Amino acid sequence: MTEPFSAEEKKLLIEIAREAIVSNLTGEKPPQRETIPSNLLVKRGCFVTIKQNSTLRGCIGSFISDKPLHELVREMAVSAATLDPRFYPMKRDDLDDFDLEISVLSPLREIDSIEDIQVGLHGIYLEKNVSRGVLLPQVAVEYGWDRETFLRQTCLKAGLHEDDWQDGANIYVFTADVFGPVSAEEKKP
Repeated sequence: MTEPFSAEEKKLLIEIAREAIVSNLTGEKPPQRETIPSNLLVKRGCFVTIKQNSTLRGCIGSFISDKPLHELVREMAVSAATLDPRFYPMKRDDLDDFDLEISVLSPLREIDSIEDIQVGLHGIYLEKNVSRGVLLPQVAVEYGWDRETFLRQTCLKAGLHEDDWQDGANIYVFTADVFGPVSAEEKKP
């Protein structure tokens, strides 16, 4: 397990994500960094969430990684901006105003009872047959959901019926170190 992320490390990950999106959409080369803190070299999963006007604009991540965290953040940021099928790919015009949130994930842990789900602490990854859905821990808090609503919404996200969690679904929980969005002043290079 890594040490908790410092304020500087969190800010650096947000900067890396923002630079990746901007460089992908403008064709400009992102700045090279001389050194990367050791905490950002670990191989951990993450999700990058993009919001515009406080509304979800893209969110993509991976639970596992064979590359350092700072590289996965860069990759997931570009994917959230350009590949989330729920939204049109971001364009240059979208660069004027967007916020980023990064969720660095713990490993998945399968649960036997839904009583093990702690709303506000856990995210849910649910799979049944070929369907899979995931909701980050902060989503249930943002919407004021209780445990069963959280499970129903995860089923719907997976393309299942809302009560499909009750029979034959594999349910996993995970935690996340969530940080961002940053203020307008912090966005400036």
